[in-house]
Amino acid sequence: MAKTIFVNRYFSPDHSATGQLLSDLAFDLASRGQDIHVITSGQLYTDPKASLLSEEVIRSVNVHRIRTSRFGRARLWSRLLDYVTFYLGATWRLLRSIQPGDVVVAKTDPPMMSVCAAWAARIRKGVLVNWVQDLFPEVATSMDVYGVRFVAPMLKRLRNGSLQQGRSNVVLGTRMAQRLRDEGVPPQRITVIENWADGDVIQPVSRENNPLLVEWRLEGKFVLGYSGNMGHVHEFKTMIDAAERLKDVPEIAFVFMGDGIARQWLEAEMAERGLMNVQFHPYQPIDRLRWSLSVPDVHFVSLRPTLEGLIVPSKFYGIAAAGRPVIHVGDPDGEIARILEREQCGWSFCIGEVDPLAQFILDLSRRPVEVVEAGQRARRAFDREYARSHALKRWRRLLDSVSSTVPERDEKVEQELPVTAGEK
Repeated sequence: MAKTIFVNRYFSPDHSATGQLLSDLAFDLASRGQDIHVITSGQLYTDPKASLLSEEVIRSVNVHRIRTSRFGRARLWSRLLDYVTFYLGATWRLLRSIQPGDVVVAKTDPPMMSVCAAWAARIRKGVLVNWVQDLFPEVATSMDVYGVRFVAPMLKRLRNGSLQQGRSNVVLGTRMAQRLRDEGVPPQRITVIENWADGDVIQPVSRENNPLLVEWRLEGKFVLGYSGNMGHVHEFKTMIDAAERLKDVPEIAFVFMGDGIARQWLEAEMAERGLMNVQFHPYQPIDRLRWSLSVPDVHFVSLRPTLEGLIVPSKFYGIAAAGRPVIHVGDPDGEIARILEREQCGWSFCIGEVDPLAQFILDLSRRPVEVVEAGQRARRAFDREYARSHALKRWRRLLDSVSSTVPERDEKVEQELPVTAGEK
């Protein structure tokens, strides 16, 4: 039986977004008797110095952790070194592991991993599937990462070659799918499977049953929240400016949960502006997510407009599972904005629309029924479209179709080969 090999820098017990998504899928496939392998690093997203076991079996998944540098994400050079050592180790492991007909699923952490996976799959006659969480180098050039612009054309050609080799390229939304089509990837090799959340772990919690509201001293307040990574790709100035406009409204509070490179800036702005209506909390463990995601009455989701189609903020799915509506700050025709409009479970504002946003928040705080109903529509949309069970079913269907075509293709090729004299 052919095996499926996943490649990503993070895997269980890591709880980063890419690691958790991969863990969900790998464990589901293994529970159904499939031969599942994961090539990953020994690091944790929050602890680059971690050193997990190099070989172990977790819930029937064969985990192979390769040795890499462990400098972490704090500086560009350190991140690049961690990437390069992962490329080398993961490619070598793929060359040793792939057997003809095996399926290799390459995620996009680190960026350009699909290029290495495509090369190894071609040599070893494996079948490549790319799981595209973001598009590099476009993300880096959009963010003006130093030095990337000079090599971006070459990197894009290499990336596109690996996407065109892929039997299927799984993307997170319709705008990302259009980006791949614009790059020359055949439409029949593009599949949209959105990221997901666990709707059993994350469920709506009423305010009276949420202990965090008491712990964080938010009883009786209308809470605006942001949960997750605080990175360069998100936009926070509009949010913090709105918080400043509303700082003299005691019944409205803002809560930021998570971490990232922008958190230091946010905390400095809060202190400089004397904003007593803003709180910060760390990432919450999984067993507290149903409470933490239910603390805000409304959640913020933001993405810089230049990054639409390159990234899809996956935090939306957990928010919807918690039955909370969303205020989207970014492109009004962005992926999340389209979902909010279609499902009537949130509202969109452009970056810089501070006064309209602040006034809307003030008005919304006085319309609690409207907020609750929008949150209920978010949960219904989640149950219908974005629950983990739906996404895993789509993945199983895709991988089954990819695997089932391999013998047929090989048999057809053999039939077309000329028969030599010695074979007659």
